[in-house]
Amino acid sequence: MPIEYQIRAIAGTMVLASLGLAHWVDPRFLWLTAFVGANLLQSAFTRWCLMEDILRRLGTAP
Repeated sequence: MPIEYQIRAIAGTMVLASLGLAHWVDPRFLWLTAFVGANLLQSAFTRWCLMEDILRRLGTAP
């Protein structure tokens, strides 16, 4: 799976998980949603993504 798709899948999973946690556990989990969104926004402008570096170091991406 290309790295772009991996990053989108991870980001989408984190957003949905944090929304569920905010609904059923504690509303402060919405900060995780905000963090993921902010990271996606900054990566669009800087062309640097921490998750991309992590995936490369784990060997899941070329």
